[in-house]
Amino acid sequence: MSNVRSGAAAAVNLALPLGADLRIGHTYADDNLVTLHLGDRMELLGQISDGAAQLVVTSPPYNIGKEYETRTELDEYLADQRATISECVRILADRGSICWQVGNHITKDGEVVPLDSVLYPIFKEHGLRLRNRIIWHFGHGLHCSRRFSGRYETVLWFTKTDDYVFNLDPIRVPQRYPGKRQYKGPRAGQYSGNPLGKNPSDVWEIPNVKANHVEKTEHPCQFPVELVERLVLSMTDPGELVVDPYVGVGSTACAAVRHGRRAAGAEVV
Repeated sequence: MSNVRSGAAAAVNLALPLGADLRIGHTYADDNLVTLHLGDRMELLGQISDGAAQLVVTSPPYNIGKEYETRTELDEYLADQRATISECVRILADRGSICWQVGNHITKDGEVVPLDSVLYPIFKEHGLRLRNRIIWHFGHGLHCSRRFSGRYETVLWFTKTDDYVFNLDPIRVPQRYPGKRQYKGPRAGQYSGNPLGKNPSDVWEIPNVKANHVEKTEHPCQFPVELVERLVLSMTDPGELVVDPYVGVGSTACAAVRHGRRAAGAEVV
């Protein structure tokens, strides 16, 4: 697919040299490298023009009563998500992507509601195309006594159109047998797989941020930078805008700036 760009989000390498001064704006502007809005996500999204973002990636509250969220009825939660998603679609470029990372909502009587299944119809209301339902598997979490302990969450990857950006080479992972060659036929002696590595598939083994993890802060549910990096590298080019409406501790902004993208996010503090 072609990677030609135009307008305010035209590709330009914004990678910062080590030790450079990183200026952070609190009100969005197209020339901000980073915008961290200290307030409601709808306020930030309202500041961003139509089609400005190449990637919207976030992990919204799951409505399970964590200390950083107010638990509401599921219908009210979905209405809130619908409003947020609508604004995210508005700011999304035609060749852009939305990645919504979610787990399960647990009702007051203990029933499990997979949030990706109830959010999917909202994205389809906007005509978005689901490209992958990525399984993020991790080894640590709560130990349940009345059901199997949950050890995965999902990332719904949607595109706005059928002409979208997907850069596979930057996110390839090592082949199981990297030096393996064809032993017969017209390709005898040639590598049997891509020498740059293989497609990482739609099941990702990435540690979650717990206890002594190097990224750990006081936030109870952090988004690992490694997971966001894979999305940023594959779905954007340098200089483009990555938006996280629920930016939390800033994992998305870190991943974006680290790879020369612009970042904007909001968080109530």
